[in-house]
Amino acid sequence: MNKYLIDTHTHIDMLEACTPDEAIEFAAQNNVKKLIIPGCSPDSDSVIFPLIEKFENCYGMLGVHPSEAKSYNDEVEQHIELAAKHPKIVAIGEIGLDYYWDKTFNDIQQDVFIKQIKLANRLNLPICVHDRDAHKDTFDILKEYNTYSDVVLHCYSGSVEFAKECIKEGWYLGLGGVITFKNAVKMKEVAKEIPLEKIVLETDAPYLTPVPYRGKENQPAYVKYVAEEIAAIRGITMDEVAEITTANAERIYRI
Repeated sequence: MNKYLIDTHTHIDMLEACTPDEAIEFAAQNNVKKLIIPGCSPDSDSVIFPLIEKFENCYGMLGVHPSEAKSYNDEVEQHIELAAKHPKIVAIGEIGLDYYWDKTFNDIQQDVFIKQIKLANRLNLPICVHDRDAHKDTFDILKEYNTYSDVVLHCYSGSVEFAKECIKEGWYLGLGGVITFKNAVKMKEVAKEIPLEKIVLETDAPYLTPVPYRGKENQPAYVKYVAEEIAAIRGITMDEVAEITTANAERIYRI
């Protein structure tokens, strides 16, 4: 394969089976040459900055995950806004809505999501969106409040029809290991129907490990299995998948 791959969403700070150094080296051996590490909590910069400063090919995002929405306040926002000026912070994320685990504070999640969208717009940074069981509210909030920022729907889990509506808005879909699962019919259909120009690749390591390593800890190197599956589904070469999805990621995140 001539063109390298980018893992646009990888929590290498959360790996347990290996160190970040080992994961980055193994990724490079598998032609995964750039990695983006998302933030989830108000103090994520304390973990992300040492990694992006140590490794030339690593970049970061900052943001408060919806499960942590109750921790968000003006002080947190000011901290993120200042920290996001670091030259290797390339997005606000992962932010969004998660109605899967706990629906008791959906209103707080929505308010924090809106505030972080506005923050991304002020900083002229893209937005990496977490959307779990909240497709309509996620769509409506982005459509109403996002004015400037590119949007990546991380770990996309909706239908083809919903995907097409998102594409009409100019947004991008992050596809990961789930598309390699035999029962992931809906995701395979998305990978087939949505233009490659609107797709970026990700692992969400250490979660959602693709076949053939499902059940084990995920790693950035395994994004190649996502690319292989998309190539097989679409009947094209790995090179074509790599060429286009890498170009997409480099354009969105300016890396």
